[in-house]
Amino acid sequence: MDTSISASINGELDQVIDSLDDEIREVRRYLHANPEASEHEFKTTAYLADWLRDKGLEPKVTPAKRGLSVDSQEQKGSSRIALRADIDALRLQDEKTVIYRSTEANLMHACGHDAHTAMLLGAILSLHKCKDHFPHPLTWRAIFQPAEESATGANEMIEFGVMKGVDSIIALHVDPSLKVGTIGVREGALTAICEEFDIRVSGQGGHGARPHHTVDPVGAASQFVNTVYNTLPRLLDSQEPAVVSFGVFQAGINPNVIPENAQLRGTIRTVEDATSQFIKAKMVDIANGIANATGAVFKMDIPYKIESVVNHREVMRKCRKAAISVLGKENVRWIPHPSMGGEDFSNYLANAHGCMLRLGVGLPGQQPRYLHSPQFDIAESALSIGAKILARSTLNLAFGK
Repeated sequence: MDTSISASINGELDQVIDSLDDEIREVRRYLHANPEASEHEFKTTAYLADWLRDKGLEPKVTPAKRGLSVDSQEQKGSSRIALRADIDALRLQDEKTVIYRSTEANLMHACGHDAHTAMLLGAILSLHKCKDHFPHPLTWRAIFQPAEESATGANEMIEFGVMKGVDSIIALHVDPSLKVGTIGVREGALTAICEEFDIRVSGQGGHGARPHHTVDPVGAASQFVNTVYNTLPRLLDSQEPAVVSFGVFQAGINPNVIPENAQLRGTIRTVEDATSQFIKAKMVDIANGIANATGAVFKMDIPYKIESVVNHREVMRKCRKAAISVLGKENVRWIPHPSMGGEDFSNYLANAHGCMLRLGVGLPGQQPRYLHSPQFDIAESALSIGAKILARSTLNLAFGK
């Protein structure tokens, strides 16, 4: 794209997004106050569909009525660029004291999906309003994905057909560790391979006063957790990123009864698949050793696996260029190491080149309110920044060099 044309068009995009600033913020606050859990995003989907229709766009809602996409009115022209946001919330109690605090008990947008959605709305509306001023027809597709937290939504949307004809796909994820007005970029692996494990420990229940008459699954499961935490760090290369965490330990309902079963659930996060395979093999070895010593039976399943988000070099280059044009080079920072978080955005990347950027949303003068925290919040001035970066990135991918 010619530099003068780019500057002119970027200015028009910015003006549209600035004019939408209040509306974008209100969308984010509405979603924050009315969260829906993964796989239950029915009202959110209906709200977004109505919002888009009101702007003259034609959304397509999935058959399950949770999740939607919307295409540019131009159907032929440049390569189709997809932009993705997620719409589900976490099962977590919102503990903030703000006017947009969640109205739903134990449900909260604690991972910024409300912000992702609002930014994407601002970006595509600016592209829609400025479409007659582009040097060539621009084709884009916005994806509003359900169930990111349960790692099923991306595949649902892909089955719905959102990646058909798509040449590249981009997304932003908020990052409270970065101050508002900055953004993090990285080529290659951005997130970890994430696998959830589910371990059932079976024993023989009995009276709490007579453990010698039982096979205690609580003791066996406790020994397993301690052994994994104490042993694996000494077996892995200290320079190889790897995290094993237990998030669920459930057993029994009576204080004086040794139960029949215990359940452990958690995640394995690595950057290299070979490391994941090694960890799982060692966990099986540990389980077998404890089983031989205690008589308990261990069964381990892996319900799901999320691949690493690997940012494509050329797509990232053009998105970084867009970020620099919005924020200045000094505020676009290279991310030195992959995050150990998981992101099913990686599923889209099996169908097209793409990248994800980390948008700074840290509140000025405050300690970061980290993702998945009951105090999580963002600096709302980041919403228009994110919308501008998404819009300019779309133009760079379609027309830029």
